[in-house]
Amino acid sequence: MKFLLLVLLALLPTLAFCQVSRAEREEVPKINQLISDYSKARETRDTILLKEILTEDIDQLVSSGEWRNGLRAAIQGMMQSSTANPGTRTLEVEKIKFLSDEIALVDCRYLIKSGETVRNMWSSFTLVFDKDRWKISAIRNMNPTGT
Repeated sequence: MKFLLLVLLALLPTLAFCQVSRAEREEVPKINQLISDYSKARETRDTILLKEILTEDIDQLVSSGEWRNGLRAAIQGMMQSSTANPGTRTLEVEKIKFLSDEIALVDCRYLIKSGETVRNMWSSFTLVFDKDRWKISAIRNMNPTGT
């Protein structure tokens, strides 16, 4: 009995602090839609949509090591990259971590398929809640295989 009580007391903080709140659960579909909108905007080269979903001070670190700072540089780089690296881009949300009510980290598998070639990468998005919607504030891309 004492052992069971000790285990329960040890697990209680984990159970209490690792739960996703109801409010956070309600934000998950909105965040998934934002990532989908970003993917769609990249695929269709929709700069109007990108301006709606990216913050003015966005920064992006791409897999080549290039930094893009600010909305204009990010969009310009995205358009150039989409032209230079054609293919179907797919972002699959793997994990959402809420740092606060207004900040979330989203980790995604990032696949670019061109013909038979598939680039398997990772993308991490820092999201901020701006006025009445989530926006992308930072993007980090990683190419673990180097291809």
